[in-house]
Amino acid sequence: MNSIRVRTGVLGLALLAGLSAPTTGTAAAEAAPAPTVEEQRLGKTVPQEILRRSGFDALATEFTRDLDAANSYAQARRVVVREGSALWRRAVDRAQGRGPAGGDLSRDDDRPLYWARLSMTRDVRTWEPEFGLSETRRAALLDALERGSRGQSDIRYPQGDHLISGTGGSGGIRRILVTGFDPFTLDRDIRISNPSGATALALDGTVIETADGPARVETAVFPVRWQDFADGTVERTLRPYLKQVDLFTTVSQGRVGRFDVERTNGAWRGGFGDNDNIGRTETIPVTDPASQPQWTTTTLPYKEIAAANTGRFPVYDNTSVTEIPVGGTQAVVRPDGPTPGSTARAGGGGDYLSNEIAYRATLLRDRLGLHDVLPGGHVHTPVLQFGAGNADPATGSVTDPEFVRNRLDIIAQVRTILKVAAGSPVTG
Repeated sequence: MNSIRVRTGVLGLALLAGLSAPTTGTAAAEAAPAPTVEEQRLGKTVPQEILRRSGFDALATEFTRDLDAANSYAQARRVVVREGSALWRRAVDRAQGRGPAGGDLSRDDDRPLYWARLSMTRDVRTWEPEFGLSETRRAALLDALERGSRGQSDIRYPQGDHLISGTGGSGGIRRILVTGFDPFTLDRDIRISNPSGATALALDGTVIETADGPARVETAVFPVRWQDFADGTVERTLRPYLKQVDLFTTVSQGRVGRFDVERTNGAWRGGFGDNDNIGRTETIPVTDPASQPQWTTTTLPYKEIAAANTGRFPVYDNTSVTEIPVGGTQAVVRPDGPTPGSTARAGGGGDYLSNEIAYRATLLRDRLGLHDVLPGGHVHTPVLQFGAGNADPATGSVTDPEFVRNRLDIIAQVRTILKVAAGSPVTG
């Protein structure tokens, strides 16, 4: 039997190599890297409580056992692919009320998926099998596990007509693609949940009835890590589907007490630390940088969304950006959008990964020639807040009734926003 060895101690930048695009390599044994900063948080009390109170601790234990039993790379890959996909389906089923809850944590909670995934990636990253595992093959296993457990390999739409092809309406079904994020800023409060990730779990595979007929929703979740985005995870996931869907929206957690439809996205990374405590301050790296625009825009029907009664939180058409104007050297806030020829310093959604996923998705839309026909853009949800008596991360519990109510209300309002957007014309 091979053995799982989970290492602790000083952490390096192993994830940057571990999640790069895999290439063919030898099967020579190489020293396993240490757990990442993100994975090391698993040892804290809160993640273990979340896993235990959802039953997802058992999934992580089973994965460790199955990986330990693998006697070859081929067997290990089968385990990783199978269990990564199973983790995503288990999280979706739990969120949508199918099967046992596994514990007393509310079903709408996205955090069991996050912490269980990290437990699995830590096992793969620190595994030292007797048959030897090269850096390249370890990276390929991590990549397959990430994609499978985030729903990125599970996007499936029914056959038939759709609106982009001009054959929608009563004879077809609309296709909607929604993305969410992992929890983040965990060093501030490790209890944090991300309502965008919870929304992705709640809506995956569901059907929304619109004025123009049914709409099928498929979802995926993305990491809060700069390097994954530089490695093209957004484009690789979305490119196969943008020509098939009738609407897409990237979703993330934004401001307190409000939704925002972000009008403009900027080509700039502001440097805030990600879940591995790594910052990036630079122009967003994309393919063909010579043709890279400083700004991209939403084609979601922002006026209709903002005007509709979608839920208890107000919804704003956010037009503000931060730019360096032509001839200038200092960043300036523009409440009504960028001026011609300016250099981006923040989109409406800021200069973090929320802005970046919106920028990348809408740039991909435009490079595929879909700007005028495909509604797509970014929606920021309200910050998911704990109850007033449970705000202190040092003494508070992992959940409370107000916390659950806020998350459920945000999920329901995103669903209604999608219903409005699917029944409105594309915005140019």
